[in-house]
Amino acid sequence: MDKFWFTPSFQEVSIAKDFQTHLVEYLYESGFSETLELREANVVFQMVNDQTRPFRRQHYAVYVIGVTFVSALDRHNDLLKQFYSTHIRSLSNILIVVAGSVTDPQFVITTLERGAVLISAEDDSIENRYHQLVERIAPLMRSHLIIRNRFNPNLPSNLWNGTSNTQSLSRAGQILESWDLLPAPFPMEDYLSPEDMAHVRRLFGIGGLSYGNLSVRHDATSFWMSASGVDKSRLHDIGRDILLVTDFDAEEESMNLSVPTTIAPRRVSVDAIEHWKIYRQYPDVGAIIHIHAWMPEIVATEFNYPCGSKELADEVSKQLSLTEDPAHAVIGLKNHGLTITGESPEEILARIYDRVVRQVPMQ
Repeated sequence: MDKFWFTPSFQEVSIAKDFQTHLVEYLYESGFSETLELREANVVFQMVNDQTRPFRRQHYAVYVIGVTFVSALDRHNDLLKQFYSTHIRSLSNILIVVAGSVTDPQFVITTLERGAVLISAEDDSIENRYHQLVERIAPLMRSHLIIRNRFNPNLPSNLWNGTSNTQSLSRAGQILESWDLLPAPFPMEDYLSPEDMAHVRRLFGIGGLSYGNLSVRHDATSFWMSASGVDKSRLHDIGRDILLVTDFDAEEESMNLSVPTTIAPRRVSVDAIEHWKIYRQYPDVGAIIHIHAWMPEIVATEFNYPCGSKELADEVSKQLSLTEDPAHAVIGLKNHGLTITGESPEEILARIYDRVVRQVPMQ
């Protein structure tokens, strides 16, 4: 059973204690259980204010939900602009904003990439509001983040300098760089102060958001993929900028990678599990590109799963099965971006270059 834990700071503020009491009730109804032992929790709720420090994750798979309390929402201003900087500074996976009083709460969820969503209406009962809140966060709480990497120093030496396919990735990365895509689906500099933007850049530098990722099939069971947080215009070193993904270990929930013996490898892109699922399920797919941009007149998939989760990989793969040609498809990820399949990186870019919209429409 999925277990959650609240940081002790919730017991120090009356409105936070009331929120915790109500939320726990509805989380139990949805099949979750609370634990008093942090080491048993896969989800942590942290209270976010000027006095609290961000929760320090002790385990790679812990999903952190920040909760902040405000007196009221400013309905005349963009919700994301009101709370995005708080979210960034909290280092939470998502942020829940609780506005108003105990008897008349309003909730907003902000995410790093998908914007801000008002999830309760003023004329709803408190019970309905908490039901809506739990319905939104439950898929995230249950998701399995596949971000562990297992590096096997067994890459054949004849691949240490790459192949024609890795050269194709390098060229595609340079082309994508020239498109000047946003690192997120919206222009973050319009939502953050210069100080917060500097903080974001430091986070991105260690493998956070970038303008996407790209991969190309190597053989029937493996594929080359860009590393996490790497400069896409400089995909050169095998094992550092481009990695060979060989398998997914379901028991360990880790991606297996083959790397040279002579290099300290970088982590592969967080979306490796999604690409692995697509390549295994659709043998005709030769390449995959994911960008934080949009294309008009495409069907968008609504989902709540975070990037790097097994559940998101399953959902994207399912949506591909509904297309006429999964090997040459565009899957829209609502408020997030695109996953595009094709024969090669060059073929994908040639197919979409005159249709890409730089900013993702937020709905």
